[in-house]
Amino acid sequence: MLMIDENDAHTFLPDLKGRSAIVTGGTTGIGRAIAVLLASYGVKVFICGRTPEHLEDALQRIAEVGEGDGIALDLSIPDDVDRFFEAATEFLKEIDISVINAAIPADALADAGESEARYQIATDFTAYLLCAQEAARRMHAGSDIILIGSMSAVSTPPGSSLYVAAKAGIEGFVPAFRKELAEQDIKVGLIEPGFTGADFQYPDYPPEAQKKLIAEERMLRAEDIAVAVHYMLSQPRRAAVSLMRVEPRREREA
Repeated sequence: MLMIDENDAHTFLPDLKGRSAIVTGGTTGIGRAIAVLLASYGVKVFICGRTPEHLEDALQRIAEVGEGDGIALDLSIPDDVDRFFEAATEFLKEIDISVINAAIPADALADAGESEARYQIATDFTAYLLCAQEAARRMHAGSDIILIGSMSAVSTPPGSSLYVAAKAGIEGFVPAFRKELAEQDIKVGLIEPGFTGADFQYPDYPPEAQKKLIAEERMLRAEDIAVAVHYMLSQPRRAAVSLMRVEPRREREA
C-alpha cells in the first residue's frame, strides 16, 4: 500500500491567533470586512473611521466574533495619523499586522475644486504613505503590511482621474517599500480590488442594485477582499505574495 506523507502535499501555514492588527478605514466596506474576519481568527484588532456611528456598529460586530477597539478620526489630518497610532499602540501594545485601507471616492481632476482635490489626495494617497511609514517604525521582524489599492490603477476609468492617480501611485510605491523592508522581515503586499460592493459605491449603486450585481457575479462582496487578506497573511515567511488583483468573474453590463 502506498503511504502518503502529508508534508509533501502541504506547506506550513502560520496561525493568526494571538496577533495584533490595525485596519484603517475599518468601520465600513472592505475595511470592516477585513477587521471582522481577522477578529474571527483570533487577531486583536484596532480600527479607525471618520464617523462615530459607523465605528460603533463595526465594533459591535467585531465583538461578536473576537476582540477589538477603535477611534473616530480623519487620516487626512497628519495629527490624526499620530493619534491613531498612539491609541492603537496603547490598546494592542504591539502591532504586527497593518492593513492600510482608508479611502474615499475621488473625482475627475478638472471637475474638482482646489480644496476638494487637496483633501482627496491627502486621504487617498498621502495618508496611505504616512500610515505605512508609521506602521513600519513600530513593527518588528515577522510583521506584515498590506495596502488595499484598486484595479482603477490599471483600468484608468474616466471621471476619476484623482482616484486613479492615487491608486497608481500606491501601486508604484509598494514594490519599492517592500524591498526597503525585506531585510527587516517585514512583508509588504498590495491587494487591488475590482468592482466591490460597499457604501463607497453610493449613490451610483444603492444597496438593491449592489445585491443584484453580486447575485449576477458582476460585483464582489467586501468579504471577498477580506479572504484575500487572510490568504496573504497565512503564507510562510519565506513566501511573499506581493500583489493580488481580485475582480468579479463577469464584466459589468454597459
